Amino acid sequence: MRIAVVGTGYVGLVTGTCLAETGITVTCVDVDQAKVDLLNQGGMPIWEPGLSELVARNRADGRLFFTTSLREAMRDVDAVFIAVGTPPDEDGSADLKYVLGVAEEVGEIMEDYTVVVTKSTVPVGTNYKVRDTIRKVLERRGVDIPFDVASNPEFLKEGDAVNDFISPDRVVIGVESERAKRVMERLYHVFALNNTPILFMDIFSAEMTKYAANSMLATRISFMNDIANLCEIVGADVEAVKKGIGSDTRIGKKFLNAGCGYGGSCFPKDVKALIRTGDEHGHSLELLKAVERVNERQKEVLFHKIMAYFDGDIRGRRFALWGLAFKPATDDMREAPSLVLIRQLLDEGAVIRAFDPVAMDECLRRIGNSIEYADNMYDALTDADALVVVTEWPEFKIPKFTYIERALKNKLIFDGRNIYNPEQMKEFGYEYYGIGRKH
Repeated sequence: MRIAVVGTGYVGLVTGTCLAETGITVTCVDVDQAKVDLLNQGGMPIWEPGLSELVARNRADGRLFFTTSLREAMRDVDAVFIAVGTPPDEDGSADLKYVLGVAEEVGEIMEDYTVVVTKSTVPVGTNYKVRDTIRKVLERRGVDIPFDVASNPEFLKEGDAVNDFISPDRVVIGVESERAKRVMERLYHVFALNNTPILFMDIFSAEMTKYAANSMLATRISFMNDIANLCEIVGADVEAVKKGIGSDTRIGKKFLNAGCGYGGSCFPKDVKALIRTGDEHGHSLELLKAVERVNERQKEVLFHKIMAYFDGDIRGRRFALWGLAFKPATDDMREAPSLVLIRQLLDEGAVIRAFDPVAMDECLRRIGNSIEYADNMYDALTDADALVVVTEWPEFKIPKFTYIERALKNKLIFDGRNIYNPEQMKEFGYEYYGIGRKH
């Protein structure tokens, strides 16, 4: 089989590369000539564990190609995947101009039957907008070329995207014809052989599944953060509560970690978009609106703990920040809690020296030299009044506490991800403030 994947961002590059790994010939398309040149020279535009090795292997084996020409990429293909961005508008709705722009170009180029697959996260009904756009272009061209649209939402975790694609919990596919279904079955044949559930459904349901899944996970996070804040007030420990409720098989253990809020490219955007979809159809999603409010408030929790400790005055205080990315194993800082904390601390006159294993360049691009950047995690601690943990990178979980003790002015830790044990911290002589923990 041959396919084209339009967009070499996070979703498009992972999708194209992993499908090439299954034996399909894939051409990835991007309008950014510099990005295409970088990929053709063996470079990587994103940081994702394991991806560069897969790209190199499949390029060497002649299954993966990169170009700026969609016309070239669509030659003799069975399917075209749309994997371009859908950034949120000011009202929270997904901006579909890039998706529909690709649809229009596909309509201009199409010569034979093709399945146009939307991989981008899009609101319910978008695939039919794609279909209508292509139809209008074909009518304008005066040709009658059969085609189908399909919805194939991605469920990739940044930092583990390659594994998520190659060994998924399920593959969700929305189609409206048997012909399209047969093409998609061929595309995912290897996955079916590995007993991966291939869930075919109508297009509306496939589109909704993506938003509902991410919104459910965001709901669990905000729920636990709200419970954590109450735990602190009443004297309970959220880690004990997590074990207690996570042992219930109806609830499960995943996505029950309390912390300083979720971020990234998916949860904030998808929750906003689903709320907007509900409002557009006269149905207010009150639960998700609360989820969003709780998360925005949670991003300020560390700042309020710091201010309370220093009696509301941190002017001239130095803080060591461990973690800038919104989660480990990525350099993504979109909607990252670190950005909220940095802004608040700087506004109060504090000095920040930060370290993150991979997100330092991204932070520099976003906020410049408004903070200091450390060479390593221990270098960040020098003469700091406190250590603040914002991202739960593995190397932060088992540090050399003797190094921390020697570098900090005060044995003081604010832990936004609950990676340390309060009792152990007390034994080590630290003042320790986690999220929903007994102090």
